[in-house]
Amino acid sequence: MSELKRPPALAVGHRIQLQGQVRGVLEVTAQAAVVEDANAGHRVVALIDLFEAPDFEVLFQPERMPLPQVGLLEAFPPEAVKQALWWEGHILEVLHGVVPAAEHGTQPRPGYGPGSSVTSRERAKAAELAAAGHAVAAKTIANRRRRYQAEGLVGLADRRPVRRRAEFGSVPEAVVEAMRKAIKEGVDTSTRNGAYLIWRTGEILREAGGEAELPARQTLYRLLAKLTKGTHATGSAVTRRSKAHGANAPFGELTVSAPGEVMQIDSTPLDVMVRLDNGVIGKVELTGMIDVATRTLSAAVLRPTTKSVDASVLLARTVTPELMRPGWVDALKMSRSVLPHRRLLTLDERLEHAAAKPVIVPEMIVCDHGKVFISRNFRSSCRFLEIDFQPTHKGAPFQKGHIEKMLGSVALMFAQFLPGYTGRNTDQRGRHPEQENVWSLPELQDLLDEWIIAKWQNRPHDGLRDPDHPGRLFTPNQKYAALVEACGYVPVALSGQDYVELLPSAWRAVNSYGIRINNRTYDSPELGPMRLKDSGVTAKRGLWEVHRDPYDVSYVWVRDHRGDGGWVKATWKHLNRAPVPFGDLAWDHVSHQLPKATEEELAQAVADLLTRAHAGPGRAAGKKDRKPKTGAAKDGRRIAARTKASAPTVPAPAPEPPGDVEDGPDVLDEAEGDLAEVIPLGLFNPLEDPWGRS
Repeated sequence: MSELKRPPALAVGHRIQLQGQVRGVLEVTAQAAVVEDANAGHRVVALIDLFEAPDFEVLFQPERMPLPQVGLLEAFPPEAVKQALWWEGHILEVLHGVVPAAEHGTQPRPGYGPGSSVTSRERAKAAELAAAGHAVAAKTIANRRRRYQAEGLVGLADRRPVRRRAEFGSVPEAVVEAMRKAIKEGVDTSTRNGAYLIWRTGEILREAGGEAELPARQTLYRLLAKLTKGTHATGSAVTRRSKAHGANAPFGELTVSAPGEVMQIDSTPLDVMVRLDNGVIGKVELTGMIDVATRTLSAAVLRPTTKSVDASVLLARTVTPELMRPGWVDALKMSRSVLPHRRLLTLDERLEHAAAKPVIVPEMIVCDHGKVFISRNFRSSCRFLEIDFQPTHKGAPFQKGHIEKMLGSVALMFAQFLPGYTGRNTDQRGRHPEQENVWSLPELQDLLDEWIIAKWQNRPHDGLRDPDHPGRLFTPNQKYAALVEACGYVPVALSGQDYVELLPSAWRAVNSYGIRINNRTYDSPELGPMRLKDSGVTAKRGLWEVHRDPYDVSYVWVRDHRGDGGWVKATWKHLNRAPVPFGDLAWDHVSHQLPKATEEELAQAVADLLTRAHAGPGRAAGKKDRKPKTGAAKDGRRIAARTKASAPTVPAPAPEPPGDVEDGPDVLDEAEGDLAEVIPLGLFNPLEDPWGRS
């Protein structure tokens, strides 16, 4: 047991032993002492060197008691502590002649006064305790006195309840080492149970030719439980490998103090069945990017298979404001959030109709060695945006633990509320999740974007604590608002041309009807000079370069190879039949002054989102809705119809303000009127008497 000792008291006139000589102390200061020296008369020695000398000792001084290990007493039972305190009073009387609670000036009792030795006091104490009914020998009191002088009160306590046991009991060391080797062999192999590890332990002992015999089976299982604690040796293979190949030294912490200083990117399969574009039910991958300083989920996209161009588009989405969309509640606006919207709007006009998610420009991106992130395309995008590209060490997922934790949180907090949820593995999967009312890929992407703004950005994060008040947690939006005051804001990292350049490309012919991509037709009047013409790019057989956003099917951009090399925007021909982003006309309809979004509004928005997500996509109604339309509903339908006719606000190389749209009576009547009841037509029978019909 280690001892806590006070430094010796050193004063002028003391005699000390130093370097084999007995020296007198001539002077003592706060830093050094002057001692006698046989060769030079005196010598100055630093106190720290004096106390650390191997043979240093203060001679002719009474021994000082060690500092009591008060914390260790908490491990003893109350009865043992009470007994130790009882013995302490008697031992102190043996040492000093008086009891500890005696008043100043109290004379020692007979047998303990001046002139009595410690041995005589021990005999007197033994006789006193024997007369009181405690048969104790003088030798026992001497042993307790020496233990008290060496260890303090702990030396008087009964140590049997806290006696230190061998780590593995009576199991031979050879058996322990053999089992450790068996556990280590299974780190990178498939998971096996404890019976195999015990069998392998015996095999290792026989191969080594050792003489140690295996203990009883119950003892081996107890040993296995101790050696495999926290290693997942018989559990998840992924977790087992991660823990085995992790860092053994204490984890370092990268200090970040500005948004975008360090960001992490990764992808993982999403545990939800999705209806893909071809109508097949399948699974998709989630690719996300998180800011370490604020824990902001700056961008998250869903794709059937993540490619390098998808990672590049993720960069473009990170530095682009998230616009409000139809159906989103007003509480999700940036103007009603804790973000400094009014001050940021003076720097970046793109934030006028933005949702409550910060725009963050990355300075460093940390990723793993997936082929998507180490590809030439993604590296070129980082180089173009002047972003430091920092891959982690292979097999070290803990080096980007923030994004790993975020991807797991999305599965726990969002994916499990969706129809078609499959769970993390086959053990958690239900029967036929693909037969549920699953969402399509664009619909699920829209739900994910709304959930990030409504839930994730307003959720207190355990990693965002106030250093001065650790009990207070910040949300990502609150942390961003606090850091942007000290670090400033970088408003624009991409122009419209740069944004389009980062989008994935395809080569298509410009036909008389336009351009066809993924069974969607895009056309524009500006494509006239390109129709049925050769682009001049012989390597692509005269096709035209087309860039598209895989997460927004509304528009594509065609490079004018015959002209100045600029971009021509083409619109999806059936865009008026599908939901479109909010235009300025719709914004004017809902731009009335509203107070800041409250926690109740945000909580209600999240609850409505999860309820809507769990219900799945809406089915076509068999009968018309005969409920009367309210005035607000009519106004909303009118605005929706007018918004479809106006130019929506989307990222473009040269965005133009939407023009005024007249209130066409046909559009308004179609928007306001109820749907007519469908009456099926009968089949014509030439043999039937037409006059006999009723």
